[in-house]
Amino acid sequence: MDTQSTSSPEFTTRWVNLADPRIGALVLSATDEFFASRERMLNPEPAVFIPGKYDTNGKWMDGWETRRKRVPGNDHCIIKLGLPGIIKGIDIDTSHFTGNYPPAASIEAASCDGEPNASTRWVRLTAPVPLRGNAHHYLDIADPHIWSHLRLNIYPDGGIARLRVYGQVACDWALRPQDELYDLIAMENGGLAIACNDAHFGKPANLLTPGRGKDMGDGWETRRRREPGNDWAIIALGHPGIIKKIEVDTAHFKGNFPDKCSIQAAYIQGGTEQSIVAQSMFWPTLLPEQSLNMDTIHTFTDEIQALPAITHIRFNIIPDGGVSRLRLWGKVNLGATHDSM
Repeated sequence: MDTQSTSSPEFTTRWVNLADPRIGALVLSATDEFFASRERMLNPEPAVFIPGKYDTNGKWMDGWETRRKRVPGNDHCIIKLGLPGIIKGIDIDTSHFTGNYPPAASIEAASCDGEPNASTRWVRLTAPVPLRGNAHHYLDIADPHIWSHLRLNIYPDGGIARLRVYGQVACDWALRPQDELYDLIAMENGGLAIACNDAHFGKPANLLTPGRGKDMGDGWETRRRREPGNDWAIIALGHPGIIKKIEVDTAHFKGNFPDKCSIQAAYIQGGTEQSIVAQSMFWPTLLPEQSLNMDTIHTFTDEIQALPAITHIRFNIIPDGGVSRLRLWGKVNLGATHDSM
């Protein structure tokens, strides 16, 4: 458990943020939100500070902030995770809260089909940990259970800018019809963006989120390439499968979409991120180079090369630019499994 580190630990890039509202996460309730609304705490964008901005209750803060508590007890809120999963790490972020952050916080978890109630059994994931102002507090979680809800306790009151809950999405593929096509890299199906050569303007994990991108910031975009070569991202499928349809969506990318794209793929068992990246240059071609247009959903079926079940893809954009969403529709291969990284 690391509450002092200034650098982001591996779990923040390796796993999905289960508390992302883009996949359905929301704050169900809070004991108090007098100074700042509870919904702001899950905003996927970094917290901001706007000097001189006030509302009717006081200074506007980008996060969840309760009033000064004058009675015994502590404040808390209950969060529904966007997708049930195994939690690997948590970031309690107090960015811009300096004289109004809680001295400590703790996390409890529950698993339930509906909303938590008085009979819900809460399990402590972390004991109360000390917090600092204007800082990230990264908490490693070693718990194998699947959770659907969290309770964030703050002691006794104050403000939290952002809460990130990184984990592995839980998918029971054995319960799904085998003859249907699934987007095997969708975040809700366990897809993971595990590596890329550049993410200057947007992370490749955005490619896997539900729906179409809301704007140019809601996608994967690289810097302008000034040297030979092309940009790429490595994505792990949620389950091994055989790909039948591919969609490349350049929504909102008009003067900065890639000229072309291609996809390589392979079936990988085990291996480190570094070894997978090194191997990926030599993977077979799943989708040969295809020309792209601005602000368009490109659908490919006949162009897909016949490959057996795959677990990983290398998405090449040529030479650089931005893509909003990537979909790989296929049939799961229930006789095949692969170890998550």
